[in-house]
Amino acid sequence: MIARLDLRGSRPGLRELRAALPRAEFDVEAALATVRPIVEDVRDRGAVALAEAAERFDGGAPPSLRVPAEVVAAALGGLDPAVRAALEESIRRARIVHEAQRRTDHTTEVVHGGSVTERWVPVDRVGLYVPGGRAVYPSSVVMNVVPAQAARVPSLAVASPPQRDHGGWPHPTILAACALLGVEEVYAMGGAQAVAAFAYGFEEDGAVCEPVSLVTGPGNIYVTAAKRLLKGLIGIDSEAGPTEIAVLADATADAEHVASDLVSQAEHDPLAAAVLVTHDAALADAVEAALVRRVAATKHTERVAEALAGRQSAIVLVDDLEVGLDVVNAYAAEHLEIQTADAAAVAARVRNAGAVFVGPWAPVSLGDYCAGSNHVLPTGGCACHSSGLSVQSFLRGIHVVEYDQAALRDVGGHVVSLSRAEDLPAHGEAVLARVPEVEPGA
Repeated sequence: MIARLDLRGSRPGLRELRAALPRAEFDVEAALATVRPIVEDVRDRGAVALAEAAERFDGGAPPSLRVPAEVVAAALGGLDPAVRAALEESIRRARIVHEAQRRTDHTTEVVHGGSVTERWVPVDRVGLYVPGGRAVYPSSVVMNVVPAQAARVPSLAVASPPQRDHGGWPHPTILAACALLGVEEVYAMGGAQAVAAFAYGFEEDGAVCEPVSLVTGPGNIYVTAAKRLLKGLIGIDSEAGPTEIAVLADATADAEHVASDLVSQAEHDPLAAAVLVTHDAALADAVEAALVRRVAATKHTERVAEALAGRQSAIVLVDDLEVGLDVVNAYAAEHLEIQTADAAAVAARVRNAGAVFVGPWAPVSLGDYCAGSNHVLPTGGCACHSSGLSVQSFLRGIHVVEYDQAALRDVGGHVVSLSRAEDLPAHGEAVLARVPEVEPGA
């Protein structure tokens, strides 16, 4: 059902842990060879290439790449009331959290007459990608759109793959989520071709999809490869891989809670990673027994079983909580649950995680939908250097420098000295042209 990795009797260092801990095989570099001609075709042929790609990869081209407003409105009109209420609450909570992340400009007076202001400016236009493979992800619409709107991005567009069963449009629930958020520009396009379309822009029947500055949102390996290929022409949020959950637990944890949370993430994808780290062998046994029961009873039994049996999943046994913290910090999970005694204090010692879920009443699935947090998070160990999607993802800090003549004169000699030290004398001459009386070093 799930492998065991026994680290008891040792306290391995970071290098050893990174080599030993389970990871999914996710070779983005290999996917580049497949993605490159798709991206280049979209660059060269625009809408025609996008329609052909939809025929090839999605089972049929949409009636038009841009989804008409009436189709979006009809999707909202046909939305199940319970789902609508849940989406509205998800949006409300996400707005509370993300509006609080907004940054304000700050001016620092370095010297009298000389200041530096850090001004926070949203990107001009973003493309927000919402996957549409094994599952339907209206929650990803919320998680992408809300922070972009909170950042006051002036132009945004959403893309999601066309669905043959829905007239070639994206799934109606995704369209309904767009409608609830007030998104007017929605495209029926998926995969690497959607990322390319956002990066280069295209024209369809006289209507133009302008290029974007930034593309965010998770996707499959081909979406990730396209983001890697086009990074530089566009900004990206991250190179998202298969989803991950790690649970750090002790004897106080409920084995049924732990097992249900491992299953909940495993149902995303056969490559999804589910990792339990514990120093309690009895808990490990109880969780494994609970997994057997729950996997047999869940809807996506085969997918979950494959994920749990894969090389990316394991129960990791350690000597104590200290080593357990070493393990989860080295693993740097997308989602990390702390199910221990004094869970808040333990969580405060976590340095590397996309999001941390504290105690028995904060499962990852709460964060997926309605906690108010964002579920677009770093995977594959990238949480040791990267953050999840937030308002900050859509902002750029611009330094605005203001010095008057006296302030420049006061520091000008130092600028001249440093310019000469770097053999860039024209830098200093630009100062001397303004305040010729300064002396190097003064």
